[in-house]
Order: sequence, then C-alpha cells, then structure tokens
Amino acid sequence: MRRTVAPLILTALLAACAPSASSEDAPPRGEGYDFLVLALTWSPSYCETEGENANRQQCADGRDLGFVVHGLWPQFESGWPEFCAHRGPNRVPDSLVRQYLDIMPSAGLMGHQWRKHGSCTGLDQRDYFRLVRAAHERVAVPERFEAPPRARGIAPESVEAAFLAANPGMKADGIAVSCDGRHLSEVRICLTNDLEFRSCREIDARGCRLPQAAMPAPG
Repeated sequence: MRRTVAPLILTALLAACAPSASSEDAPPRGEGYDFLVLALTWSPSYCETEGENANRQQCADGRDLGFVVHGLWPQFESGWPEFCAHRGPNRVPDSLVRQYLDIMPSAGLMGHQWRKHGSCTGLDQRDYFRLVRAAHERVAVPERFEAPPRARGIAPESVEAAFLAANPGMKADGIAVSCDGRHLSEVRICLTNDLEFRSCREIDARGCRLPQAAMPAPG
C-alpha cells in the first residue's frame, strides 16, 4: 500500500530544504566600532572646488552627478579608526569597481575609501561595498536635489531639513551638512551597525555654520 505524507508535514519538509534568501540578502555587519557615517558628496561642489585637480572619471563633461557616496565610515563615540591592518589586497579589482560605479563615481575614490575606512570594518572588500550599497539604499535623497535647475546659494540648515523630511526616523542630531570654503560639500548621516538612524552629537557638532553656501548645478 502506498503511503501519503500529511500536508503539514510535507510543507515543513519543503521549507526545511528551501534555501534561505534572508541571510544572503541581509547586509553584512562589521565589528570593532560603535556606528557608521554615510557621507554623501554634492559632486558639482567637489568638481568646482578641485578644478583641474578633480577626478576626471567623476567630473567629465556630461556626467551631471548630484549626491554621490563619498564613503561609509566606521566611528567610535569619540573619534574614528582609519587605515587599519587587514588581510587581502589594497587595490579594489576592476570587476568590483564596475558593480558600484553607479553610486561611487570613480575607481580612485573606491580604492581610497577601502584603504582608509573599509579596512577598519573587519569586512572583506566584497562585503564592505555590499554594506556601502545597503547604507546608500537606506537613505532617500530629497527630490528637490535630484535635478536642481541651476546653481544657487542655499542655507545648509534647509538641506538638513529636507533630508529629515524625506527620511522618517532620521534624528535631527544624527545628520550634519558640511562645507568646503563657501561651497556646500556633503551630507553626513549616522547609522547604527544595523543601518538604523541614530544620534551622533560629535558629528552633528561639526556641521556647517554658514548662513548660505554655494550649491553648483550638475553639468
């Protein structure tokens, strides 16, 4: 006589045999630090302030970039580690660079960020850049900065307010807008090791105090 398997038992067996997507899809988590800072650079400011010294891969004619990832930085509650000893290569291979050029606009930037900051996460290159992408996807860039119509002066506090409005749960003392001379240069956002928004008063205290900063248009 042929035996049948009860539906509930069959369902349990299939679930046990199925591959788990959650562990593979979950962002990696480093160790040895207290939290992370995602730094988003306003690319036109970088290109204008650096002039002929700017990276051409990032600032070539027609790139028209807005906010791009500068880096993802492990932090202590006071201070930060950098250029940590690690196993593996210092150079980021081209095959990995190509996977992240949509958010980090040059191989030189990726290599520097890996050596200075990624090396301190306890992750290998592949997992560090996976974490960078996950952090980037966690933060919504306000629509008003996706296609700004022209160069303008802007209050840094209004940039911060726009990011707070676009990201429910972001802490007012967990974000800082920085300036380079008269230019608005970047937005720095503090995240837990699980990529949740958090406060970081030391970062917030270093925010730009200019009443108005230049924000060049892309292109």
